[in-house]
Formats: sequence, structure tokens, C-alpha cells
Amino acid sequence: MLRALALACCFAALPAIAADTVPTAAEKAQGWQSLFDGKTLQGWHSFGQKGTGKDWSVVDGAIQLDRDLKAPDADFADLVTEKEYENFDLKLDWKMTACADAGVIFNVKESPKYKYTWETGPEMQIADLVCTKPDSYTLYERSGDLFDLISSDIENVNEHGHWNAIEIIVDHGHVQFFQNGHKTVDTTLWTPEWTALVGKTKFAKMEDYARFHKGRIALQGGEDKGVPPIQIAFRNIRIKELN
Repeated sequence: MLRALALACCFAALPAIAADTVPTAAEKAQGWQSLFDGKTLQGWHSFGQKGTGKDWSVVDGAIQLDRDLKAPDADFADLVTEKEYENFDLKLDWKMTACADAGVIFNVKESPKYKYTWETGPEMQIADLVCTKPDSYTLYERSGDLFDLISSDIENVNEHGHWNAIEIIVDHGHVQFFQNGHKTVDTTLWTPEWTALVGKTKFAKMEDYARFHKGRIALQGGEDKGVPPIQIAFRNIRIKELN
């Protein structure tokens, strides 16, 4: 309980920052849509479930995950959009407590065949590395990386408890990641080079990994049972569908 209170205090101690959950008229004219109304989890559900898991809620205008990974009743389901997307520009802000890690996963296919979102969808890793030893994370598991596949050439994640801005652009297989204004990944799916890259990773054993050209977007919570209880928050989630 004390540890949970400490986590809450860590988030609460930060200065309040207004979250612009609704796109402006100019943004709407450009095609931007909000994926989160700042008040409810409408438009989202837990992967493989009808509703949302107990660990997900809305706090201070943000989607928040509160998860004790060691709890016997921990719910490890990621939050996914009701709608599937193919070509898009996605922007959101995130912050987390110390030692947490998460991700934003796209082209996720929901089916009883799959237990996890990452069985089908590529992931932009987001993480706080303050509690990890330099050799405990590979170069493909830092914040801004394409998880387990492509490492960014810059480490520009803000300290835990502070907001970070990310952007994911998927345009007919051309994928770009941005973190706090800097491009971290630029690659193209479904090419011979991509196939060879995947073949060198654990995803080579997953026949449907990154196979789908359209799917849900997932907000992932941490799955490492070796870390303390975590909090992860997402806000200003907006998307522009591309032709």
C-alpha cells in the first residue's frame, strides 16, 4: 500500500498540464480525430475482452494504467481501439513511473488465435530505463525503438514522471517513429530486407507477426514481473487517416 501511495504521489506532484483532447477546428480540417475524449474509455476495450480491464481507468484527463505485476489477479490485457486502421498518422503523449516500460502497437489483429497484441503488431517501445543496468536492455528495447528490431540513434526520453510526445506514421508500409520531435525509426514493412530482419528475432517463430496491413492500435502495459507496481499514462491521443 505504501508503495502504491508513493507512486500516486509521484504523479500527483507534477504540475498540472492541460490536455487538449479535442482537435482544434484547423486540425479537424486537416483530418485529425481524437481517439480519447479525456473522460471515458469509450472507443477502447481490453484485448480479447468485451470491456476494459480493472487496471485501466481515466485520471486527470489521461488514460492511466495502474498495475501490480506481482499480484495474483494482475490483468495483463492491453487496451486496443474498437476500430482498425491501415494508413495513418498517430500522435500521443505518455509518462510513466520509474522502471516501467510499455509500448504502442499497431496493425494488431484481434482473434482467439492470439493471446497478446505483439503476436501480430509491431511495437514502438516506450520505457523508463532509470532502474536498469546498462547491459540489461538491448539496443532494441529503449524508448523510441522498434521493439527487438530497429534501434534509434538517439536517447531523448524525458525523466520518469514527465510527459513525452511520440508520433507513429504508417503509410503503405513506410513506418516512421518520432519521440519528442526527433525521428527514431524509419523503415519499410514487407520488403525482403524487412523479412530478413524479422527472421533474426523471436518474431520469426510467430507466423502472423507484422503480416497484416490493417489492424487495431494498442496501448501496452508492462509485463515484467521483476519491477515494482507501475503507473503509465496516455493523453492527447489523436489520429489522421491517410489515403
